[in-house]
Amino acid sequence: MWLVVGLGNPGQKYSKHRHNIGFMVIDALSEQGSIQMSEKDSYIIGKGVLDDAHVALLKPLTYMNRSGFAISRAIKKLNVAIENIIVVHDDLDLNTGVVKIRKTGSSGGHRGIESAIIELGSMDFIRVKIGIGRDAIVPVENYVLSGFRPDEKELVKDAIIKASDAVKMIISSGPEKAMNKFNRTPRPPAAQI
Repeated sequence: MWLVVGLGNPGQKYSKHRHNIGFMVIDALSEQGSIQMSEKDSYIIGKGVLDDAHVALLKPLTYMNRSGFAISRAIKKLNVAIENIIVVHDDLDLNTGVVKIRKTGSSGGHRGIESAIIELGSMDFIRVKIGIGRDAIVPVENYVLSGFRPDEKELVKDAIIKASDAVKMIISSGPEKAMNKFNRTPRPPAAQI
């Protein structure tokens, strides 16, 4: 079984914020796989099949800084191996809409990932990172809790589809193949002479 976790903050007032793009991807996957989601003690979970693999989709209800608590509780109930955990989250260091996959690594300052590393006692879970960009003027803690600008809406919509496809490819073909496809930076067009 695979466990796919989307990071975010619970509650309607946070639902469209940059920090909640992980939740948005879980919603998209749940719709694509016709997976019913229901609330348990510290998370919302749904079990089903994606690309012929058994999966559990998870949205922690513990707020971003304590995401690891909900993830560790779910792992104990589901008995999922660390290498079969995919965490989908926002990334300030990527331009809005960019999707990147990492197999392991530090938190990079992301509080939700930091909490997961502490609670799981490992950095060796797969991450699907979605760029939300930065704002030089707005403080980070305010920026991540802001909505996307109208000119970013299409990028975000495409990123949610791309991140969903990345998750499904990790599950069906492995993280290396998915990284080869999704981590490529498009080359600029050749200069015309």
